[in-house]
Amino acid sequence: MLWESISSVVLGLALSWVVLRSLSGRLPSARVVFVTGGLGALFGAYLTQSTVGSGHVLATLTGAVLVGAVTLSLLIRPRGRRPVRSAAAQ
Repeated sequence: MLWESISSVVLGLALSWVVLRSLSGRLPSARVVFVTGGLGALFGAYLTQSTVGSGHVLATLTGAVLVGAVTLSLLIRPRGRRPVRSAAAQ
C-alpha cells in the first residue's frame, strides 16, 4: 500500500510536469499544478484501491493517472478569451 501511494504521487507529479510543458500558457502557477496533480493521483489511487481491492497494482496506478489527469484538466483555461462577467457583477 505504501509503495502504491508513493508511486501514484510520483506519477501525478510526472503528469503535472508533462502538462506544464505542453500547456504552460493556459494553466495557473506551477505550484498549483504540481499540488493538484499529486493529490489528484493520490485520491485516484485511494478510490481505485477501495473499488477493486488490494492486489491490483496496475489497476490502482491506472486509476491514479486517470483521476490525476481529470483533476489537471479542470485547471485549463480557455484559449484567448476574456473571462465572462455576470450581469450582477457589472
